[in-house]
Amino acid sequence: MFEFNETLEQARQRNIHDALLEDIGTGDWTAMLVPKRNVKAQLIIRQAAVLCGVDWFEGTLKKLDPQAKISWYYMEGDFMKPDTTVCDIQADSQALLSAERTCINFLQTLSWTATITRQYVDAIAGASPNANGCAVLDTRKTLPGLRQAQKYAVRVGSGQNQRLALWHGILIKENHIAAAGSVSAALKNAEALNAGVDIQIEVENFAELEEALAAGAKSVLIDNFTTEQMKQAVAFTAGRALLEASGGINLDQMRAIAATGVDRISLGKLTKDVNAVDFSMRVLG
Repeated sequence: MFEFNETLEQARQRNIHDALLEDIGTGDWTAMLVPKRNVKAQLIIRQAAVLCGVDWFEGTLKKLDPQAKISWYYMEGDFMKPDTTVCDIQADSQALLSAERTCINFLQTLSWTATITRQYVDAIAGASPNANGCAVLDTRKTLPGLRQAQKYAVRVGSGQNQRLALWHGILIKENHIAAAGSVSAALKNAEALNAGVDIQIEVENFAELEEALAAGAKSVLIDNFTTEQMKQAVAFTAGRALLEASGGINLDQMRAIAATGVDRISLGKLTKDVNAVDFSMRVLG
C-alpha cells in the first residue's frame, strides 16, 4: 500500500513538521508583537517524572531557529525532581515564543508515557519466577501520528515494544481466527505467507491454547485469563511457546501476574491513557 516503512527519525521529522504546521500555519501574529532579539529562558518541571522527548523538543525549536542553544540538566530517561530546571535556552525571541507550546506538547506527552512505563516496570521487579524475567510491553493503541514517538517513549521508560505496526509482525486475533475458520487454520495461513516476521496468536481459553500449541505456535497471547489460569497456562505450555498476558491489566495486578511465570505483559494504557507531565517555560530576558 505504501512504498516504505517509516523510521523513527523520519517519524520525528514528520511529527515536528505537522505540529508546527497545525499551530503556526501561515504565521504567528502574537509573536510578531515582540521585538526580534536573542533571549534566555528556562524550562521547569513541576512534578516527578521521567524525561523523554529531548530530540522532539530540540528539533521543534531549531526548525524555527537553527542557532538556538539548549543546555540540559537532565538526560533522556533521567528521573526529574519536582520544581527543578530541566534546561536553559538561548534563542530568537519570536522563534521561541512560536515554538514554546509545540516543544512542551511533545515533552509532556512523551515524558508521561516514559513515566508510567517505568512505574509498571518497577512494579514487577523481582516478582517473576521465569528465568528470563517478565517484560512490560505496549500495544498499537497509540495516538494517531505519534506511533513511533510513543513506542520510543516506552523504551525510554524501560519497557519493550510489541510489534511497531501491522508490517512489523503477525498477530492473529479473534476476528482473524473467526474469518479463517479455526486457530490451526489461521496459523497455517500465517506460516504460508513466509513474511519473515514474528507470528503470535491470541487465545481466549484453554481449548484454543491447546490447539495453538498443537499447531506449532511459538508466541501466544493469553487474553483476559485470571492469574490462576495464567499459572495453569504456564505449566501446560512448559516453555513450548512464549506467553504474553493482556486484557485490561492495571498496576495493582502487575506483581501477581508476573509471579505466574508469563514471559510478557502488554498494556494499552501505556500509550492510550495519556496525561500531561507539568512543564513550565519562563523567559528570563
